[in-house]
Amino acid sequence: MIFFCYLERLEIIKNMFNIFKLNPNYSKRVFGIDLLKAIAIIHVLIGHGGFLLEKTNTDFPWIKLISGVNLFYVLSGFLIGKIIIKNFIIKSEFGIKDVFDFWTRRWLRTLPNYYLILVINIIVVYFGIINEDFSQFNWKFFFFVQNFTQPFYGFFWESWSLSIQEWFYFLFPLILIILYFILKKFRVNKKNIFLLTSFIFILIPFLLRFFIASKFEVDQFWLNTKIYKIVIYRMDGIALGLLGAFAKHYYPKFWFKSRNIAFIIGIVISYIVMYTTWLPNDFSTKVYKISLLGLGCLLLLPKFDSIKTAPHLLTRVITHISLISYSMYLINLALVAEIIRDNFPPHGPKTAWFMYGMYWLVIIVVSTLLYKYYEKPIMDLRDRIKQR
Repeated sequence: MIFFCYLERLEIIKNMFNIFKLNPNYSKRVFGIDLLKAIAIIHVLIGHGGFLLEKTNTDFPWIKLISGVNLFYVLSGFLIGKIIIKNFIIKSEFGIKDVFDFWTRRWLRTLPNYYLILVINIIVVYFGIINEDFSQFNWKFFFFVQNFTQPFYGFFWESWSLSIQEWFYFLFPLILIILYFILKKFRVNKKNIFLLTSFIFILIPFLLRFFIASKFEVDQFWLNTKIYKIVIYRMDGIALGLLGAFAKHYYPKFWFKSRNIAFIIGIVISYIVMYTTWLPNDFSTKVYKISLLGLGCLLLLPKFDSIKTAPHLLTRVITHISLISYSMYLINLALVAEIIRDNFPPHGPKTAWFMYGMYWLVIIVVSTLLYKYYEKPIMDLRDRIKQR
């Protein structure tokens, strides 16, 4: 009797864990790309949750990690670049319908989660659950223009990076098809049109930083807020990822053979940038720093893209984090870190570490449920619509 009760309890525990089981198709995934996503989101969460450890008198983490947002941008460009190359260059015909299909798939992937978390942010700020000024919320958040050319801070601050991505998803295919209709009359092939469009999106943000942002008088806070978190100054990071997709598609042997040396150079560039003193008002800080960080991240791609598999347990953990990374990014700051800070503030080192542990646990649990029962069903619906 006792034995059967024990088995019954085990079955209950197993069913509870099944709630969080995602069951991805590992054969269609590249472990190294999932690993980069996991590294990127872990870096972001460490940064956003750092203020919970103020009572511990520690500089955790003890080593610097490569910028999570820059990794996300380059990865995003790499992944959508492969999609665009498939739909633009490989297909014999390319038209407005292809652009609308791309937008539809991107928006069904990103917007439902974003708007859900935006509404929850509005609620928690309006009712004073976190200490943010509700007057900072406005209509711009619904159209990703809260930081298109001007800075914002405070309310749903982490949305700054999503605006940059959404505008890139919108503008790049639009400019691509315009150039295609113009240049095909001059018999410019689609390969060169794609490359030209990519360079336009690298060059214009750089020039805007060079001629406009470099003249701003800033301290460290306003350097990030007025330059690094503004759409028109930052889309080049995603465009660099497109070059990675271009190189892999057209020069696969070089892409693979160069992976080790590219990785070493990428690490060296990244850590030289991270350990160099960049004064906020220096011209090079405002113009070149984020370009170098993006380049460092780009050079890591061939190596990680070549890592197809890993030990089973490690693969399951990393893939899980990769899958829920978007939800983790959306909820981690205001809806977890700030709620803990404003409602359950740590009073000493032990409670600080406990609350920091709770910060990670809540993010992983809630993000898993959000992905499995909201984000993934919408993506499945998107795929069914396409099949029709």
